[in-house]
Amino acid sequence: MSRELSLLRMAAQRLTGPRCATPVEAVRWLTAAQGQDLPGALLSVALRTAGGTRAGVTAALDAGAVVRSWPMRGTLHLTAAEDLPWLLELLGPRALAGAAGRRAALELTEADVERAREVAVAALTGERRLGRAELLAELTSGRVPTSGQRGYHLLWYLAQTGTLVLGPTADDDQQFVLLDEWVPSPRRLQRDEALGELAHRFFAGHGPATVKDLARWAGIPVRDVKAGLAVAGDRLDRLEVDGTTHWLDPATPDRLAAARAEAEWVHLLPGFDELVLGYADRSCTVPAEHAQRIVPGANGVFRPTVVHGGTVVGVWRTGRTKARALEVEPFTELPAEVLAAVEQRHATLP
Repeated sequence: MSRELSLLRMAAQRLTGPRCATPVEAVRWLTAAQGQDLPGALLSVALRTAGGTRAGVTAALDAGAVVRSWPMRGTLHLTAAEDLPWLLELLGPRALAGAAGRRAALELTEADVERAREVAVAALTGERRLGRAELLAELTSGRVPTSGQRGYHLLWYLAQTGTLVLGPTADDDQQFVLLDEWVPSPRRLQRDEALGELAHRFFAGHGPATVKDLARWAGIPVRDVKAGLAVAGDRLDRLEVDGTTHWLDPATPDRLAAARAEAEWVHLLPGFDELVLGYADRSCTVPAEHAQRIVPGANGVFRPTVVHGGTVVGVWRTGRTKARALEVEPFTELPAEVLAAVEQRHATLP
């Protein structure tokens, strides 16, 4: 059943079968997509989009349809632009709980934070946009301490509290803009409605998954997940695996049945992809004995993965030589046809 769980998750995440029509639909379907590594995030979304390309995802960022911020767990994610405000309101307070202690450790005061907000708003009002270095320079000129980790913390805090967001791209990076200007039509949800929306969309886009999976993914208590399921559970199906309830979109099994051969074949995923990071328990996809090879030394940096039969069977990267050839590190000896498929997949990555 472990392998079947992983294949169902691939179908739910639109990695197999019909993809989403546009990048914003792909991001909205996932609710949020890991965004720590921007090039990898672009690839993750492109793989879930019909005819998707990384350039197409970048265009969605430039158009303001998709944004990048810290909606939960203090971790960068891509979201549909209109979803970010309600996600920040629902999930942000837990991430902000430790902000005061972090500020004290950095020797920043509340006055420094509010001064940073004033300077940032003045620098960006009127739909202006600045890269990280440029915005930090503005803060420094405005007598805000930015040395060491202070600058990063201030930009994170201003984004976490709804002032800033990472939107349009320039020179292979993103620029900061004002959230209120960049997202003029945000969704606003009451708390119970937001918990229900979160539960329904997470389990539809990631399921089969458990209450603990959503609690870990969103950084919320189990009681909040259960409150969300009380609102949305009648739109989801249940699957019992080893005595544990997994929730999923009722359409997911049919999606897998229609694209099983594709699901069972070879896939190349970037580091930090939702298939690996979207769950508290990823053992159905990542064999426990190989988990450390995906995150060497538990350093928090997830390597790109090779998936075959719903299981991660190795890691890969594009070589650093001039030819930029594919470099594969299989966990065990792989059949020649699988290695050939890996090469083919790499050559056709969007």
